[in-house]
Amino acid sequence: MSRSVRSLFAALSILTATPALAATPTEPAPYATLAALEARVAAIGFRLTTANAAWCPSVQPQLGWLWGDLRLYGAPDRAGARATYQASDADAPFIAAIAPGSPAAAAGLTVGAAILAINGIPLSAQPDGDPFARITALETRLGTLPPDAAIDIATSNDRTVSVTPIAGCASDFRVEDRKQVAGVADGRLVLINAGLASFAADDNELAAAVAHELAHNILRHRARLDAAGVDRGLGKQFGRSARLFRQTEVEADRLSVWLMHGAGYDMGAAPRFWRAYGKQGGPVLFQAGTHPRWQARVESVEAEIAAIRSAEAAGAPLAPPLINAPPPLE
Repeated sequence: MSRSVRSLFAALSILTATPALAATPTEPAPYATLAALEARVAAIGFRLTTANAAWCPSVQPQLGWLWGDLRLYGAPDRAGARATYQASDADAPFIAAIAPGSPAAAAGLTVGAAILAINGIPLSAQPDGDPFARITALETRLGTLPPDAAIDIATSNDRTVSVTPIAGCASDFRVEDRKQVAGVADGRLVLINAGLASFAADDNELAAAVAHELAHNILRHRARLDAAGVDRGLGKQFGRSARLFRQTEVEADRLSVWLMHGAGYDMGAAPRFWRAYGKQGGPVLFQAGTHPRWQARVESVEAEIAAIRSAEAAGAPLAPPLINAPPPLE
């Protein structure tokens, strides 16, 4: 499901341009639904990254939160978003979701808290900038800090909170308010569409989808594909480029079940998820040339699950084979 950076930001721009439908008394507020999905992804992302940190070649502080920004919403919708998240009026990014049991939760931070400074350094207001750019700058700054050293977070109302993160695989997470059943990994960020989070039957199946995207980042697929000189335009559907994209998808499928197992999720949810999607019809989830058919994905993850269970039965130490020695892209 890896795409070009241009595709990622093109998708993100749709979120800023598309107003949500106004809620009626008989339907849930649209932002309440989105906030619930963000809470699920925050919990799953925190669990996957921290439980598997020992396997990841690159780690960062994981605090167990997702970010929001009221400027993501058009003026008519901003009041509804502010009410849902209980976000302050401050022109600052705010916490949109907090994972239970995370450092953010333990420090007493709450959804809606505006973040004004990190370790005494104020966040840039960027009044005319892209709100996603401001969130990305914040995530990037946090990602460069020591993975387990206390961080002073200044919030609204002149409050400063010390939060001690947990080292976790290097990735941040975001939920995009789009109906398409899809996700994206760009090397640093895992972005999950609301349609994908809603399609998953339960958190185990959603963990399968999130783990697949996280695996792309852990295996450095974007950088490796770029180094291999793949065509990211129309040519990606054919020949060598399509073959290399398919290779990375198979690698991400295989590693995803190791990540699920390491975090205590039901590995059997991975084949269930891919089988359910393949049989449900509807819009095309994957580009045919760059992704294996769903039947092949199911076979691949089932084979990896069998390998993990065999290793456990034999008492062998578990270690994902792809992380330390991924096959070359050539």
